[in-house]
Amino acid sequence: MTQHLALAVADAVADLLADPESAPVGPRTTTTDRQQLAYGPPGIALLHIERAAAGLGSWQRAHNWLAAATQQPFTSGPDSHPFYGAPALAHAVVCAAQHQPGPYQRALLALDAQIDNDIRRRLDVAHRRIDAGHLPQLAEFDVIRGLTGYGAYLLHRDPHSLTLSRVLDYCVRLTESVSDDGETLPGWWTASGPSGRPDERFPGGHTNSGMAHGIGGVLALMAFAARRGNAVAGHHEAIRTILAWLDRWQEDTGSGTVWPYWVTRAELREERLAPSAPRRPSWCYGTAGLARAQQLAALALGDRRRQVEAEMALVAVLANSAQLKATTDNGLCHGYAGLAHIAARTAADAHPSTAPQLRAAISPLLTAVCPPWTDPATVAAAMVRDEQAGPGFLNGAAGIALALLAPATAVPPTSPWDSCLLIA
Repeated sequence: MTQHLALAVADAVADLLADPESAPVGPRTTTTDRQQLAYGPPGIALLHIERAAAGLGSWQRAHNWLAAATQQPFTSGPDSHPFYGAPALAHAVVCAAQHQPGPYQRALLALDAQIDNDIRRRLDVAHRRIDAGHLPQLAEFDVIRGLTGYGAYLLHRDPHSLTLSRVLDYCVRLTESVSDDGETLPGWWTASGPSGRPDERFPGGHTNSGMAHGIGGVLALMAFAARRGNAVAGHHEAIRTILAWLDRWQEDTGSGTVWPYWVTRAELREERLAPSAPRRPSWCYGTAGLARAQQLAALALGDRRRQVEAEMALVAVLANSAQLKATTDNGLCHGYAGLAHIAARTAADAHPSTAPQLRAAISPLLTAVCPPWTDPATVAAAMVRDEQAGPGFLNGAAGIALALLAPATAVPPTSPWDSCLLIA
């Protein structure tokens, strides 16, 4: 019943968001957020692209949202990034073009040229920064704004391209240690706080573990690339360097392994983490996303022990009431629907000894999103009209509806909509 209810909610969300001209969305969606993958039309288009590719909806709905996104030119160059501007649009268009190549091929070629130029410019800047011995900014390498996000795009668009190999070469360099104020730091250490801006709460900066903004996303990109046959010099050693760092800072809670959101300079010097309350195990930060990244790395390295340990860490955290209690929404980024989707993706690649446990964890997560005996139309309407989360992809209704599909059907996505998150 839970799976049927989840599918009914996803259907109802898609119907409410059928057409940008009539959808009950605020003006930000198609104006201020027009170029945003996270909040705007490109992310909502992903919902209809996946549904059409799976035979659950019409391609016209997807086309309408892509058309709404492109009524004005998209930003490219230094002011764009994987979740904003031309690269954000390109991700949605790639997902559509895999099933409808004719209508989108010309636009995609133009977008590819812009993106390739942007990646080359970013790589030049990044290598000059490394050569000078300076610390990176999060936006240089992360999934949302940086080179890892561009790598995620290329991994599905052109997995054996020279440009992707150059991004991977950069990732290898990123894992090389650096010296700062006489201390040896991992190459992805940033002088800022997690926001990417100077923060007095993070004197000396931090190293970010997350999938969205930290080394977790880099690990996932390198693991996927290695599994698909695009490994560069030093590739596997770089994966092992990241894994060794995560091993150093993992904690055993008594009920499972967890990883910190970040490590501060003070914690590095004291060689232990400061006490903290349980944190939500989300995609963007926390154990769920990192467990998936470690599973992928283990598969790339052929390390069965690490694979099972990563999968069991996800099983444990999805049964940890204290951590789940810290999860306060249903969104894809850091909510219950996102956890269900990660569990489904991880189970699909899991060792036979852990796959059943991962699948068993999915139903309670779906129940958290869609409680029994609730009306799907009412639940969907509340999601779409939620003023804080909005109707979009990363936190809002479209992303929730997308994230419900694979867990509820036990069928992997038909389009690569979640490749921008580097969980698939």
